[in-house]
Amino acid sequence: MRILHTMLRTGDLDRSIGFYTEILGMKLLRRQDYPAGQFTLAFLGYGAESDHTAIELTYNWGVDRYEMGTAYGHIAIEVDDVYRATAEVKNRGGKILREAGPMNAGTTIISFIEDPDGYPIELIGKK
Repeated sequence: MRILHTMLRTGDLDRSIGFYTEILGMKLLRRQDYPAGQFTLAFLGYGAESDHTAIELTYNWGVDRYEMGTAYGHIAIEVDDVYRATAEVKNRGGKILREAGPMNAGTTIISFIEDPDGYPIELIGKK
């Protein structure tokens, strides 16, 4: 067994694809409209879905925002250098929620950024 993807709902698919590709450096792996269901799916990631976990963005036609709720936590992405990656996100126009630094009560270097729909993303340094 393996995790295939994590699905996030988005209110503006093109804006979100731009964030994940231009700011986080993912590739758009596939995109398909489902007219009968009035939704579009886009899959993004750092490699082929056969070998890597992907992010599935779901755009329900005509819905431009969602309530986040209190159960959602975050997505985590491993990076070589959290300080550099956070600075790159900021330089590309991304929103920083927590600057890079040691995690609370630990030594692992992390930062938090936010995607255009408000989903937190944790950047974690390689161990």
